[in-house]
Amino acid sequence: MDKVERYSYTADTFHCDFNHELCLGHLGNAMLNAADVHSTVRNFGMTYLNTINKTWVLSRLAVELTEMPTEHTPLCIETWVENAMKYFTKRNWCIKSEDGKVYGYGKSIWAMIDTQTREPQNILAVHDGKIMEYLYPEKPCEMDDVSRVKTPEMTEYTEFQVKYSDIDVNGHLNSMKYIDHVMDLFSLDHYRNYQLRRMEIAYVAEGHFGDTVRIYHIDEGEQTYAFKLCRVEEEQETELCRVKLSFKQK
Repeated sequence: MDKVERYSYTADTFHCDFNHELCLGHLGNAMLNAADVHSTVRNFGMTYLNTINKTWVLSRLAVELTEMPTEHTPLCIETWVENAMKYFTKRNWCIKSEDGKVYGYGKSIWAMIDTQTREPQNILAVHDGKIMEYLYPEKPCEMDDVSRVKTPEMTEYTEFQVKYSDIDVNGHLNSMKYIDHVMDLFSLDHYRNYQLRRMEIAYVAEGHFGDTVRIYHIDEGEQTYAFKLCRVEEEQETELCRVKLSFKQK
């Protein structure tokens, strides 16, 4: 079987913003769907893992874009596994048009956990390490590597409450909903004048329905912004994730 999955996706009208550009959250979910297809057809996806009380969790994700696909653009999202270790895998993506125009790349780190204990699981123990047959380290992914996302001390924040539409199939705050809530902090004028260049997120803990989430934010200059999302319970905070966004002039 080919080591690369090619997932067809269209920037449909209602997945686009007022600029007629694909929303980052929808692009991110398409990338995650591509990853799910890739792992499922090779028998190490969540469809199989859930039968043995295991699942994948996204630990870190970075996306770099030269431009955002526009309305009605047919896309091909390629994904492959660059590396696999005992507790983590490294998965990459390439986002391009059907005729080969590259819009950007993505890199990520995933962990496998037990669905009941939430403890890390040995990835290489599943199907006797068959995932190693699908590694493709030589395929280029032309972007800076994913990191732990360091953020400075921040005092300014906004809050939101996790609702039904924020929750995914695991019953947790959807991986890309964190990004949607962060992107909502910018004005329309900002999106008229600036294009996202790089998004990076490091996940720390899971959000749940009903949680009050505090988004700390700071402008680091040169169109780079840092965020920290924390669950708030009786004024006690639990860090959920850290985010950095970098933009460029249109």
